Amino acid sequence: MSLAAPQAVRRRMVPALMLAPAAVTIVALVLAPLVIVVRNSFATADAYGGIQGGFTLDNYRQLADPVYLKVIGYSLGIAAANTVLCLVAGYIVAYYIAGRPASRQLGLLLLIIVPFWTDFLVRTFAWINLLSPGGPLDSLGRSLGLYHGHLNLVPGQGASFVGLLYAFLPTAVFPIYASLRGVDPALREAARDLGCGWWRVHTKVLLPIARSGLLASILLIFIPTLGVFVISVLLGGGKNQLVGNLIVTLYTEFRNQPMGAAVSVLLLGLMLVCLVAVGLTARRLRRKS
Repeated sequence: MSLAAPQAVRRRMVPALMLAPAAVTIVALVLAPLVIVVRNSFATADAYGGIQGGFTLDNYRQLADPVYLKVIGYSLGIAAANTVLCLVAGYIVAYYIAGRPASRQLGLLLLIIVPFWTDFLVRTFAWINLLSPGGPLDSLGRSLGLYHGHLNLVPGQGASFVGLLYAFLPTAVFPIYASLRGVDPALREAARDLGCGWWRVHTKVLLPIARSGLLASILLIFIPTLGVFVISVLLGGGKNQLVGNLIVTLYTEFRNQPMGAAVSVLLLGLMLVCLVAVGLTARRLRRKS
């Protein structure tokens, strides 16, 4: 009995010690900053916009101001539109890659991955050069006679959509590809033999198979789009702010840390709502199937 007790304690301590570094990292780098931000969202600001302390709900009441509601509504609309565009384009690309021979699929995936090895800002500035007046796209359009003058896309909302689609397209491609890569080509042929056209093959056969990848893509695109601020500033000119731009503005320009923390908590709440909605949707679809 005396020997068994230390051995039992040792067996329980070994897993705890192995998990300790990860637990300390999560607490120090995730939970502690989150608690600080939530606490600051209820604090009052001093004359210089710093954290003064106290407890107030005024920061959240100010979110009902039409200025903030406009930014939040615009951000949700842009995030939803970008999610739909990425899902459609990502499904097309993933379907094409999954339909190629296995020896070619890796090369096609590398063509998507390699550009993202460069820095995000470098790629964004590259799009500025491509879409700016006198750039390669503008010169090509004028040489083909598509229009006269110059194409003014940057800054603008169209350029922002191009940048968002480019930034998040791989996020949609890979989960959908992971869902479609195991589909037997004979399944599509069998559906066609049974009278399904191109549209019904996708809607009745392939899309249900790719459902898990589509739901994962929604999670990985919608919320991060709300927090993006570099693309809307560089490609959109900062004319229409997203929630991420609003948080940066409140912290850096307005020097209102409690209000910036409140908007950050709001963004976290939107993320949780999205997680719950996708989870409930996935559960309902599993029950139907």
